[in-house]
Amino acid sequence: MSVSSSPADLYRHSLRLLLDKDIPGWVGLWAEDGVMEFPFAPQGWPGRLEGREAIAAYMRPYPDHIDLHDFPDLRIHETTDPETVVVEMRGVGRLVETDSSFDMTYIAVVTVQEGRITSYRDYWNPLAVLEPGTDFARSGR
Repeated sequence: MSVSSSPADLYRHSLRLLLDKDIPGWVGLWAEDGVMEFPFAPQGWPGRLEGREAIAAYMRPYPDHIDLHDFPDLRIHETTDPETVVVEMRGVGRLVETDSSFDMTYIAVVTVQEGRITSYRDYWNPLAVLEPGTDFARSGR
């Protein structure tokens, strides 16, 4: 991605990389000192990842657990800060281990500086993974 890409364009590109299971490419969109936060993370799950390497380690096994098929209902809202967008979307696919369906709603606040993601606050619903009968928590996020 060009460093002149808007935060919205960079985010759309990041989703394409996730669908292509190109985790190294996705991690490459991050600033070296980027921070990923999960404000609603359940106990025992990471609440904050600091730095590209920590984010890479967290995301590396993602395709082994979740086979993403699409991000329907994508809405990207620009904010008064030209470097920050608010994203609403669903991620749908299947859980690899159980072959059960995956359908998660997300809201994210993403900041991009100089063409790299510097901050990503992921407000996903932890109740979806804690529901009885789901193997999502065991398979990892």
